[in-house]
Amino acid sequence: MNRFEKLFGSRGEAQVRYLDAEFEVVAPGDFVRCAVTGERIPLPDLRYWSVDLQEAYASAEVSLSRYLSAIREQSQG
Repeated sequence: MNRFEKLFGSRGEAQVRYLDAEFEVVAPGDFVRCAVTGERIPLPDLRYWSVDLQEAYASAEVSLSRYLSAIREQSQG
């Protein structure tokens, strides 16, 4: 637990709506989970997401991997 959690407490996982170039916090929380890895992503560190899939990603590499996977799934079905 870091000093901010001791002072303010953890609010858990946030519910987020992913928009173009920004996101909207629908339900308060401290983090979201990467849709691929399950890793916690603190909201201040959130940089990668999909508007179409409404998913967050831990890194650019994970985001690209998910994007390519979604394209393959779409072309097959």
